[in-house]
Amino acid sequence: MEMSELYSHLGDDLGYVEQRLQERLHSPDRRLEGAATHLLTAGGKRLRPVFVLLAGQFGDYDRGRLGDVAVALELIHMATLVHDDVIDHADTRRGQPTVKAQFGNQMAMVAGDYIFAQALETLARLPDTRAHRILSRAIWRMVEGEIEQIRDLFRLDQTLLAYLRRIRRKTALLIEMSCTLGAMATGADTSVVRALRRYGYGTGMAFQVIDDILDFTATEERLGKPVGNDLRQGNLTAPVLFAMRDPSVRKKLEVCLGYGSETFNMDGAIELVRSGDGVAQAQRLATSYLIKARASLAPLADGMAKDALLSLADFVGQREY
Repeated sequence: MEMSELYSHLGDDLGYVEQRLQERLHSPDRRLEGAATHLLTAGGKRLRPVFVLLAGQFGDYDRGRLGDVAVALELIHMATLVHDDVIDHADTRRGQPTVKAQFGNQMAMVAGDYIFAQALETLARLPDTRAHRILSRAIWRMVEGEIEQIRDLFRLDQTLLAYLRRIRRKTALLIEMSCTLGAMATGADTSVVRALRRYGYGTGMAFQVIDDILDFTATEERLGKPVGNDLRQGNLTAPVLFAMRDPSVRKKLEVCLGYGSETFNMDGAIELVRSGDGVAQAQRLATSYLIKARASLAPLADGMAKDALLSLADFVGQREY
């Protein structure tokens, strides 16, 4: 199934989610509403709502309940992006000025808090309190992931395991929750919920690893932000960590990143990673997660929803921006 076909199939329900997102971010304060909706109007793939809607098709499909889950998760995602851009001093996202760049740090932090509050209010509409507990733990872990990333900035001694734990908390967990809560909201069987949770985990991990690869291999026009942006900010991702397994590359990276001197050559560091084997090894890591994600769907009933989830895994593995 092509992605265009998938989005067309979900068109009405995705439109419903989009409308609900706009309604949730309405505020009598025009400046707050402008800041809160800035990222929303910049576009995006709305992957988390897509995962929610597809997972819901394995139970008693209810657009209202699934809409609450999809809106809440997309708002949480948006709030973290707004706050991340303040933390990372980022000026562009999706090719547009960030909320921080457009409205300033103070308004960006307030807007992020407002978006997050709207997410919680939306989630409170769900009658199943298990969803509240599951998501509250997930949010806590997401915060832990952000703290770990700040702690590990420019640390060349960090391990791949630490990186994997960090990206699970910062990125994969919300995709995992999209699949889990989408299935739970429609009363899917426990075995189905577990299978979708495993699928969401594997797809979410692959999504972030691919994102980290694209940070080195895509163009600025495609990325909507500078190439090598993560490394420029001190965030060592899979391509870097794999590249450093070559002692000669590690030594050159240390020089480029200013270890033992006050001279930085960030462009040189980025080129070292781009030209080495780290990108290929990171790609193999992403592929292994996608293989496991696809395998987790084997017990589920055949049909459009399963085919669409398999196509989504393919999309994640083949995306170019």
